[in-house]
Amino acid sequence: MAFFLCFFFFLLASSSASACDRCSHQSKAAYFSKASALSSGACGYDSLALGLSGGHLAAGVPSLFKSGAGCGACYQLRCKNPALCKKEGARVVLTDLNPNNQTEFVLSSRAFVAMAQDGKGQQILKLGIVDIEYKRVACEFKNQNLAVRVEESSKKPDYLAIKFLYQGGQTEIVGVDVAQVGSSNWRFMSRNHGAVWDTSRVPQGPLQFRLVVTAGYDGKWVWAQKVLPLDWKNGVIYDSGVKITEIAQEGCFPCDDGTW
Repeated sequence: MAFFLCFFFFLLASSSASACDRCSHQSKAAYFSKASALSSGACGYDSLALGLSGGHLAAGVPSLFKSGAGCGACYQLRCKNPALCKKEGARVVLTDLNPNNQTEFVLSSRAFVAMAQDGKGQQILKLGIVDIEYKRVACEFKNQNLAVRVEESSKKPDYLAIKFLYQGGQTEIVGVDVAQVGSSNWRFMSRNHGAVWDTSRVPQGPLQFRLVVTAGYDGKWVWAQKVLPLDWKNGVIYDSGVKITEIAQEGCFPCDDGTW
């Protein structure tokens, strides 16, 4: 078990060191005219995605989607036309996979317009595709702890599917275990898709969770006790009682840590 944990955190460190998410990158972005195309995307947030970032949603290419681990990540984007675009750009949250490599991001129209100067929203929409600069930033959800939503597909007592909402910091959830409250008999959950994790080995009673998130140069355990009550119900969102604020560091230098 100790060897597995050491190897697991080695993989985290290796992935972090090569990612350089916090550094500025040059790319292109397009947009969808309807945000619903992104909210119903591969991360599985559905309509809840609209409440994650004021409708500033994005689909990212596979290197950003990271097989679902990138779901909920926040990015600061700015287009590179100074006559049209704001210097600070706009913050978006990743909610979908963009399989088309012509642009690294496809944004909701609201996020696309948010990059423009006041009164120039229609001009940027007419362009369709713009050159951008982007970097990974920490997600901030004021007055919101990490939340766990029980999916409608869950069937007590044989199957539990959950998804995580309001994941703060600059982190990725890479491992999830579940156990009965007060028990040390942890059972691992698998990533079903996007932000959704599931298990067919559901412990009885009220449930607690422990998560491994990217943090520092390797990873960190996050413990969420007494999350799901004994009578947990499908479709209900439960407060985990914990707030994730960690920042995953990278071994690439130099890196732009300043704000735009």
